[in-house]
Amino acid sequence: MRIIGGKFKGRRFDPPADHWPTRPTMDAAKEALFNILNNQIDFESVKMLDLFGGSGSHCYEFVSRGCEDVTYVDKFAPAVQFVRKTVEKLEIGPFVKIFQMDVFRFIDHSTTQYDYIFADPPYGMPALDTLPDLIFEKNMLLPKGIFVLEHNPHNDFLEHPHLTDVRKYGKTLLSFFK
Repeated sequence: MRIIGGKFKGRRFDPPADHWPTRPTMDAAKEALFNILNNQIDFESVKMLDLFGGSGSHCYEFVSRGCEDVTYVDKFAPAVQFVRKTVEKLEIGPFVKIFQMDVFRFIDHSTTQYDYIFADPPYGMPALDTLPDLIFEKNMLLPKGIFVLEHNPHNDFLEHPHLTDVRKYGKTLLSFFK
């Protein structure tokens, strides 16, 4: 895996993902997402939340582009340990808050609002369909904020009142909510 933009562009990191229950975002989907975000976000001033953060790839991309307020949440201990080591290696510790906990518990207890929220849950997770509603019920998104949910075609959010766009990259869909 590699960082695709900003001051760490080209830096590679290799999580031992062979034994992880995680699925990294494909490079093509990640590049397309960041091309979209480049036109919508001032990376240097946003507060970002990465749910089901896995390898931390989205966090590194945001910090690489100047973001200084990143929150990472994942309950899988080896992924969290990998992210802690990578954050230390990149010397970005002051910008990244790491929570090893269940995402739904984090959402339930959160009182913070974010400019950008990204969620990449396991595709087969039964509660995946509830994520957009939970984010908006808990008022986690700032008024002009963006929530991006990565999922597969088995989940359909076309009728969701906050959905603004859906992009498809192979079997990966990115649904945008505002």
